[in-house]
Amino acid sequence: MPAATEAAPDGGAAGGGSFVLLSVGQVSFIVGYLWAIGLYIYSIVLQRRKPLQVTLSKAHLSDPDIESKAHQALETTSLVNGDKSSNGASKPTGVLQDFWSTPLVRCMLMDRQAIMDCSDTLLHMVEFGSILVWFFMCDRTDLFWQAEKWYNRDMFWFLFLCLTLVALGSSLQPVRTPLLLNRPQTEEWKGWMQVLFLLYHYFEARELYNAIRIFIAGYVWMTGFGNFSYYYRTGDFSIGRFCQMMWRLNFLVIFCCIVLQNSYMLYYICPMHTIFTVFVYACLGIAPQLNKSPVWMWTKIGLSLGAIFVLWDMKPVFYALWGPFDWLVGYTDPRKPGPDRLHEWYFRSGLDRYIWIWGMVCAYIHPTCMKLLNMIEELPAFRQLTVRALVLSVTALLGWVYYVHIYSLPKLEYNKVHPYTSWIPLTLWCVVRNITPKLRTYSARLYGWLGCITLETYLCQFHIWLHSDIADGQPKYLLSLLPGYPMLNFALVTGLYVFVSNRLFHLTNELKDRIVPHDDNRCLARNIIQMLLLGAFVFGIGWVLERTVVLHMV
Repeated sequence: MPAATEAAPDGGAAGGGSFVLLSVGQVSFIVGYLWAIGLYIYSIVLQRRKPLQVTLSKAHLSDPDIESKAHQALETTSLVNGDKSSNGASKPTGVLQDFWSTPLVRCMLMDRQAIMDCSDTLLHMVEFGSILVWFFMCDRTDLFWQAEKWYNRDMFWFLFLCLTLVALGSSLQPVRTPLLLNRPQTEEWKGWMQVLFLLYHYFEARELYNAIRIFIAGYVWMTGFGNFSYYYRTGDFSIGRFCQMMWRLNFLVIFCCIVLQNSYMLYYICPMHTIFTVFVYACLGIAPQLNKSPVWMWTKIGLSLGAIFVLWDMKPVFYALWGPFDWLVGYTDPRKPGPDRLHEWYFRSGLDRYIWIWGMVCAYIHPTCMKLLNMIEELPAFRQLTVRALVLSVTALLGWVYYVHIYSLPKLEYNKVHPYTSWIPLTLWCVVRNITPKLRTYSARLYGWLGCITLETYLCQFHIWLHSDIADGQPKYLLSLLPGYPMLNFALVTGLYVFVSNRLFHLTNELKDRIVPHDDNRCLARNIIQMLLLGAFVFGIGWVLERTVVLHMV
């Protein structure tokens, strides 16, 4: 484990300058990172040596036939289907040929053609690794500074208002069909909630705690709503689709845990969305032939509700279930250590344990609600106005009651009622946002874009926007690249932070498309085995190197 660095005062260096011993996982990452850099540089050298040779862009590590297809297109001899590789080595035949002929394995064997074909993929790997190195440099070294958080209500709302005015003034876009809760609208919703969520962390705006709890519930609600809508509409319960979802939710966070030596639960949003995504998949994926029956569908939803009650509201059951997974979801804050490592998981997941089910309900009744809206729009103009005014009046009254009796409660008291009441403000917002066709037609694309990268902005904030300086530590400070200039520093750090988040979004999806096929289970299984073997190999090298360093130090 690394030696914890000392926290610096405001404007001081990020760490205390103590020597940090790298873990096996960190050494393994460095080995893999240097391997990718070496192969990418080698691919450039090979391409410059053969300027007339046509090479493939965006070669898929998961496609064993990619080289043969390219060579057929060039009317040359296929190297994959032959008995010899490009370097003259014997190639296995039969059932093992497919396994050994993938570009990943051939790159490991230094096959020149495979290295050139996979140049783009290697570049993505290098860029991804370089960003993680930047994470480490910002959050675990003395290269930069840290500053104390400060909160100014006027500044907080000024920044949000400016961004909202820019979004509304420059990025409003119509959709072709004004559907209820259409995709651009929900992305916009995620976007502006994420901005407030991030500003809440940056400025430590504690007075907005209850609002942030509602926003997080909104994200979990969308997990239920979006996944239910997809599975119910398409019936696509393929293992490829499921693995792609798991990759999207966990690929980046796994590497953050390895490189920064943090617990999975430090990034609690990821395990929350993962488990609730699995629950939605199980709800609809078990006996999917029953999903079109209203009776059975409501039965499934009811059983989900009952299961959550047993697993979360009965605390001994929760601890019995998750106790064996303490290594995965256990967490201890190094600044506030406690004996119960499962408390964080119980608290965080428990706050939103029911809202994903409400998201499924809303997705299921979505067609009915859309019919009601269409009926309103077919009424005469005056009656339309009357009905909408009545709906908005009831919505406002319910919102006022919620605000006075629930939202205004102190933090600890509010947490007790949040799991059972968070559906109220979310539902009221859906009503207001979709009350007219015009409101459903337009969405702010700027917020929609930010809504697409919420996972990346959530993870990146810990290391290149905020600052913790200790493994598993909460980000108590701000990253400072321009000490003494808080607003200029905010602008610079935020610009880099959003840029990196956007790149990570694209890199995660690019690598997912290359490694996790949607419709080929055989290819998926082979890729998983290869990734596990490669990971074990790199980890073994990392372990040997780490042990060697430790023995030399002793």
